Amino acid sequence: MNAQIDLERARFNMIEQQIRPWDVLELDILELLNQVRREEFVPAEHRPLAFVDMCIPLLGSFEEAMRTGQCMLEPKFEARMLQDLEVQPTDKVLEVGAGSGYMAALLAARAQRVVTLEIVPELVKMARDNLQRAGVRNVEVREADGAKGLAAEGPFDVIALSGSVPEVPQALLAQLKIGGRLGAVVGGEPMMRATFIRRTGEAAWKTEQPWDTVAPRLAHFPEPSRFHF
Repeated sequence: MNAQIDLERARFNMIEQQIRPWDVLELDILELLNQVRREEFVPAEHRPLAFVDMCIPLLGSFEEAMRTGQCMLEPKFEARMLQDLEVQPTDKVLEVGAGSGYMAALLAARAQRVVTLEIVPELVKMARDNLQRAGVRNVEVREADGAKGLAAEGPFDVIALSGSVPEVPQALLAQLKIGGRLGAVVGGEPMMRATFIRRTGEAAWKTEQPWDTVAPRLAHFPEPSRFHF
């Protein structure tokens, strides 16, 4: 009983001390963070870190996970990204970088359907198992290179990149519906920007960068050349 009380206190503190101060103020999102059990998506050996303001390794050591992007992002990042993507109940969502499946579970609670792409086989299994145990039925986890997106099943209302990229590929922007939104972290250390791109026409997009952050790189997104001729 005491362990359960401690767990709920830690969850409450995460929401009040980390997430609200990051301007996540939508009450339904704050309630969702109470409902989706974050600790159930964290590897057992790291479960005590479930509500800590840090990236959590999913495979390998902390250093390896940060280098390869095989980690769970900070709670405040996931909550703010969810809020700013403005996911609607009729939306079809594409996520790039399934990780442990936690962000997909949050997206699925607000969307009609989520397809999440993951390039690492061990993480594909982890995400599938976690989502199944959590009773999430409207997410499909696929082993695929998310840098290419999923053109055959687009266009999508929302595309969420759960990690950072040097720049957003045009191939992904082309998979947005008109009115659709893409969220990503763009740039290089030490300064990256949360970037939200809305498709406003056949060949028109509007970009906003409302907050700064740092996130590990997603795999297979090419770094731009430093030389221009």
